[in-house]
Parts: sequence; C-alpha cells; structure tokens
Amino acid sequence: MTPPVPVPLDLPVTGAWRPGDPVGDRRFHHLPTDRPFNLEGGRALDRVEVAYETWGTLRGDGSNAVLVCHALTGDSHAGGRGGWWEELIGPGRPLDTDRYFVVCSNVLGGCQGTTGPSSPDPSTGRPYGSSFPVVSIRDMVRVQASLADALGVGVWHSVIGGSMGGMQALEWGIVHPDRVRSLVLASTTSEASALQIAWSHIGRMAVQADPRFRGGDYYDAEPGDGPWRGLMVARMCAQVTYRSDEAFSERFHRSVVDRFAFSMDAVFDVEGYLDYHGLKLVRRFDANSYLRLNRAMDLHDVARGRGSLRQALSRVRVPVQVASVRSDGLYPPAQQHALRDALLDLGRRVDYVDVDSPQGHDAFLIETGVLGPRIAEFLESIDD
Repeated sequence: MTPPVPVPLDLPVTGAWRPGDPVGDRRFHHLPTDRPFNLEGGRALDRVEVAYETWGTLRGDGSNAVLVCHALTGDSHAGGRGGWWEELIGPGRPLDTDRYFVVCSNVLGGCQGTTGPSSPDPSTGRPYGSSFPVVSIRDMVRVQASLADALGVGVWHSVIGGSMGGMQALEWGIVHPDRVRSLVLASTTSEASALQIAWSHIGRMAVQADPRFRGGDYYDAEPGDGPWRGLMVARMCAQVTYRSDEAFSERFHRSVVDRFAFSMDAVFDVEGYLDYHGLKLVRRFDANSYLRLNRAMDLHDVARGRGSLRQALSRVRVPVQVASVRSDGLYPPAQQHALRDALLDLGRRVDYVDVDSPQGHDAFLIETGVLGPRIAEFLESIDD
C-alpha cells in the first residue's frame, strides 16, 4: 500500500535547473546571438541556450546519430542511471551506444537547462516568469536543428519520440525531410484532439488558480510559498489520464491505508499514489514550463499553414515506425492508425507496432521490453 504523503513545508518554488546548480551530465549549446530567435507565434528571444546529453561516439561522417525527443515533463537525461529511457539507451541495448551516437536535449520552454520561463531574461537579469512567450513544437525543432549543426550532424539516422516527443519527431520529418533517414513515432498524433486539449486546460487552470502562482512571477518566494499545490493537482490529474482503468484496478482496487478512517484525508491507496507523483513533479519541474509545454502540445497540428494533412505528410520521405498502445485513452490507437494509414496512402514505408499493454499512455515509457526490440529491428533495417 502507498501511505499518505505528508506535504513538506520546504517544497521549492521551482524544480527548475538554474545557473549555479550542479551541471550533472548536461552540456550546453548557445544559439547564435547575432540575431533574435523568432518564434512561430510572432515573439522573439534574444538568447537561447539548449541543454543536452549524449551517449556513444559520433562517426566521422556523422551517419550514426539518433535524436531522442522527450515528452511533456521529460528532460535531456534519457539514458544512463535514472534516465527516463534507461532501458533503451546503452551498450547492447536497443539504442546501442556501441553503434549509435544518441542525443537528447531539453526542449525550448523547458526547465532543465534549456531557455525557458525560469531562465534569466538578458534584459533584466531576472527570470522571465510571466513574460516568457508561448512556444510551439516547430520552435523546439528549430532549436534542435541548431544543436545538430553544432554537433556536426547533417542527417539523423533516426528521430525518435513518444507523446510530445513523437510530435517533435514528426515535425522533423516535415520541416527537415532531408535531415532524417527514419522516424519513430510512439503514442502520438498529427494534431491534438479536443479531449487532449480539454485535459490540458484543466491542468493549466489548476496551476493558475493557485494563489501562490502570482501570475507566473513567483521565483523570489520562499521555499514552501511557491505554486506547488496547483502543479501537484495538475500532475495528479494528468497521471490519471496516463494510465488505464485496468492498470489502476489491478494495482489498487479499493485498497485503503486505514480501513476505519472516515476522513477527508487520503484514505485509499490510489490517493497516496497520486499525492506521491504530484509532489515528485513539484521537486523537479517548473509551473511556468508546465503551462508553456502543455500549450505547445495543444497547438500541435502538422497541417497548420501547410494546406492539408496530406500535403504536410507528403513532405515525409523516409521510413516511419508508428507505435500505439491498445489501452491508451489519452492518445488512443485511432490517432496512430490515422497517421499510419495517411502515410501508407502516400506510398511511404510504415512499420506498425501494436503494444498490447494495460498501462495506458505511459506504456511507451514502461513497456520497453516490447517496444525496444521493435525499434532496434527498425533501425537496423534502415542500415540495410
């Protein structure tokens, strides 16, 4: 059973990485400063820095580079101990670092070293906070393209991602069709659905309703006085959408922490589970970044400004692996089926992976034993 989680009074106002914090395995790339970085929404950033990590060695011709793109609350630490895809990245693993040079960067608008709301605004020296603009998936990809240039990667062997990471991977195939040799798109979509946008709206409202959010300018607050409660509730809400009823029922059923407690406090085991995940996110993420990245996912629509979905996808010229999870209620298989069928209709090679798992949307992170070998086989076929 999961015991009730006491709420610490020393919760940080932000879980963001900030200058002066330990660097860990992060490396940094600074985009050129001779011109502003213009965003799709019309705003611009004077300086952009991107945090990234790499595993393996880049060949002299740059032909073995693989870009892994993270989901909403992920970061650049995909591989290595504690990495969110640790089981897939490393020597002898599906993304074999004896063979591939694997790269993962924190996205624009994030909070783990790449320029985002918690970063210093060059014009003031203080965190951007509420003044940080809305960014898009396309903006994230443009930052990644600059990183690729800096690393000497002209063409990615593959660009891989799940959920928001899959959105980025798909955009790579459309925006830079000559810079990718293959794509892996897991539990993702060509456009956000009304239901996905609705859940996102609820999460954002939870954050913004927290009086300690202060309109987004909370970075000077004392520990425990930040918008932890709103971010915690947003994560709890999202966590429910990331799993399935089957997964929750099998793990928790109606298990209780205290069988005789008629109380408004956490009594059921599943409540303690949600509390735990909510507080865990508060310690490693930033409320403003949550809002910006969440909105970027809502805005995702590869057909925007490109005439139609067919016209947008016609720019994808490479083999694509599309993976879906049968129990995914947030990004249901119908979305991946539509993406697969549209690409097949255009004459593209598509490898479809059907993951039979009760774990819901999070299965693309959990079911690495199923997904990993299929990714490895697909990447090997690109070598042939």
